Amino acid sequence: MSESMNYLEIEGKIAEALKNVYDPEIPVNIYDLGLIYEIDVTEKAEANIKMTLTAPNCPMVDMLLSDVEEAVMAVEGVEKVNVNLVFDPPWEKSMLSEEAKLELGFL
Repeated sequence: MSESMNYLEIEGKIAEALKNVYDPEIPVNIYDLGLIYEIDVTEKAEANIKMTLTAPNCPMVDMLLSDVEEAVMAVEGVEKVNVNLVFDPPWEKSMLSEEAKLELGFL
């Protein structure tokens, strides 16, 4: 891990990178959709991402997980990515960021 970047900086860069990953069925990035539950970077430069889907039977799950891994691996200071897909708590519209609510017409 780079001496110049601490874990919080890397986690912030990962969050920014995830704002470039979009659910193919919704015109909002997965971070603002509230699909990312947790970002944790270990001392071994492993990024552990806990995320969910808008629906458990999402047909685009493989592509979405691949896009997440690719985006996170591109972040300086990350050597490995582990994506943990969870469905508890289930995703709901209240998890949307203000920007996402505005984009989707919920405000």
